[in-house]
Amino acid sequence: MAWILLVIAGLLEVVWAFTMKLSDGFTRPAASVVTILAMFASFGLLSVSMKTLPLGTAYTVWTGIGAVGAFIVGIVALGEAVNATRVIAAALIVSGLVLMKVSTS
Repeated sequence: MAWILLVIAGLLEVVWAFTMKLSDGFTRPAASVVTILAMFASFGLLSVSMKTLPLGTAYTVWTGIGAVGAFIVGIVALGEAVNATRVIAAALIVSGLVLMKVSTS
């Protein structure tokens, strides 16, 4: 169950990163509220998952999901640049997440 909560927390990190961008420096109320709510939910679920998962694994997976997810959302929703270097960097993050998962009991 901790892994499921951790993945949801990571996805919520993507949500708050995206809505923070949309909030335009917290000047747009709706996006600002979604950002804050997603942050609280993400941190809360991360905290619950850390009750049973090692700190290093949980935090690394959470930030990795957020980083790669934000990268993908940036490309798909915001038209950010795609180039080989950025894709390789994202692939390295994903490979690190896989290694973290398989190395944790």
